[in-house]
Amino acid sequence: MIAIIDYGMGNLRSVQKGFERVGVEAVVTDDPRLILEADKIVLPGVGAFRDCMRNLEQAGFVEPILKVISDGRPFLGICVGMQLLFSDSSEFGLYAGLNVIPGHVLRFPEGMREGGELLKVPHMGWNQLNIRRRPPAFEGIEEGTNVYFVHSYYVKPDDDGVVATTTGYGSEFCSAVWKDNIVATQFHPEKSQHAGLSILKNFAAQN
Repeated sequence: MIAIIDYGMGNLRSVQKGFERVGVEAVVTDDPRLILEADKIVLPGVGAFRDCMRNLEQAGFVEPILKVISDGRPFLGICVGMQLLFSDSSEFGLYAGLNVIPGHVLRFPEGMREGGELLKVPHMGWNQLNIRRRPPAFEGIEEGTNVYFVHSYYVKPDDDGVVATTTGYGSEFCSAVWKDNIVATQFHPEKSQHAGLSILKNFAAQN
């Protein structure tokens, strides 16, 4: 069973439909006990880091998430669901995350330019993946593949060795991480057409 965590902060139906499109059933649940029974877990996220972390805590999801990760079960974080895995975020202050992956969540600086063009924040739309390491979920994803982003903050891991992909926006930022049983993406696989659906299908096929 694939469980998608419902803590009131994700476009859950969109993620669930992504799995459906590749022939995989995924259950959206707000029950922490069901997370402990799942074979694979998906943590999506849309909104402010502090609100997402508060909702996870109030809904009783923090301990089950840490448990399934420590058990080695496949875990997929998406967008803010990726950022929550890190130590802290500077969004609207300084707020602690799950600290599963040491590192920080930082805002894109204002005034970034590319080719003389002023870049907007949030970073929104299609952009390319530069592949450093290829997790099993990225099997068949080629260098330069375009995926869909919507974010103003990005992750900066303490250990560069967990970076799976980078993407250029003003400078290179970490757009996906891979650590043991965890794969997490700043982009939205469920909105990234064929490439994103391939990632969901590969994730579902993992042991």
